[in-house]
Amino acid sequence: MRLTAVHIVVGCLVIAVVAAAAGAMASRVLGSSSSSQSSCNTVQVAHDALPSVVTIYATGPSSSGSGSGAIIRADGVILTNNHVVAEAIPSGSLAVLFNDGQRVPASVVGTDPVSDLAVLKVDRTGLPIMKFGIGDRLAVGQPVVALGAPLGLSGSVTSGIISALGRNVPAPRSDGGTTVLVDAIQTDAPINPGNSGGPLVTCNGALVGVNTAISTVPDSNGQAVGGSVGIGFAVPSSTAQRVSDELLANGKVTHPWVGAQVAEISDAMASRFGTSTGLFVQNVTGGGPADQAGLRVGDIITTLDGSPANSVSLAYFFASAKVGDEVHVQVQRGSQHFETTVKMGEQP
Repeated sequence: MRLTAVHIVVGCLVIAVVAAAAGAMASRVLGSSSSSQSSCNTVQVAHDALPSVVTIYATGPSSSGSGSGAIIRADGVILTNNHVVAEAIPSGSLAVLFNDGQRVPASVVGTDPVSDLAVLKVDRTGLPIMKFGIGDRLAVGQPVVALGAPLGLSGSVTSGIISALGRNVPAPRSDGGTTVLVDAIQTDAPINPGNSGGPLVTCNGALVGVNTAISTVPDSNGQAVGGSVGIGFAVPSSTAQRVSDELLANGKVTHPWVGAQVAEISDAMASRFGTSTGLFVQNVTGGGPADQAGLRVGDIITTLDGSPANSVSLAYFFASAKVGDEVHVQVQRGSQHFETTVKMGEQP
C-alpha cells in the first residue's frame, strides 16, 4: 500500500495523509475496547455507527485509491477528506461502498484543500446519518473510536483515547504545498492508510473529528515507514460542519486572500545571500490587500503577527483566518525595516 501524498517531517516524525491505494480485500474487523477504556462500549458504538460509515473508491487517469467517509444527510450527502477524492478530479470516477454491501457511483459537491475536506453526493435516500458532536465537551484522556477502511478493510473499528486537543498540524495538500490542520484532535486510536475521511466518534457515536493524518517514524531517507504508531490527527467537527455547510450551500469555501505570491527564504538561503529569513514577495496583485498595505515585489516579510514568517506559519494563517481579519507584518525593504497591516480580502 502507499500513501497518496508527500510527507512532511516535523521533529523526528513524519506527517502523512492516510488515504490508501485501492485493492485490499474488504472485510469486517471489530476492535474491542481495552480495560483502560472499559467505560466505552465499543461493541455498541460499532453497532450504532457503522451503518453511517462508507468506503470511498477514487479512480483517476493513472492511479486509484480508497478512503473512508461518513453519511451526514439522509439524502446521500457524505463527508470525507479532499485528498481521498483528489485522484478522481477532474476526469476520474468515484464510487461509495455502503455498510450493507451496496456500491454506487458518487459525485463531488465541493472540495476544500485548505481544510482537507470534501463533500460527496450519492443517489440514495433514507440513509442512516452520523450526527456532529458539536456541543460535546472533549477532554484529554477520554475514550474515542475510529471507524473506516484502513488498507481497504471496510467496516473496521479501532478504539483509543484523545491524546491532545488543539494541535496545529502541517500536512501536505493534494494540489501541492502545505496546509495546517487547525485545532486538530490527536488520538492514539490506530489509524492507517485508508482511514482518511472516516469519523472519529465519542462513546455515544457522535462525530467529533474527521481522521486525516498520521505521524510515522521516518527511515534513513526521511520517508514514512509502516503504519500507525499511535499518533493520529482528526479535523475537529466544528470545522467539518462549517466547511460542509459552505460546500453544500455554495460549492466552495471562502478563504482569505492576500493578493501576493511569496517564496520562503530558509536559514541556509539567508546565510548564503546575506539576507533575513522570511517570505520573499515575488508578485503583488494591483489593488489587492498586499498592494493596499504597501507591499512591493522584493520585500521580505519577516514576521506574521509576531511569529517568524515561513511556509508553516503562513499555512496556519490561511487555514485559521477569515475574510476581514487583519495581520500585522514586519517587512524588510533593502536596509529599511517597517511594519504594516494587511486586511484579508475574499479570494477572487
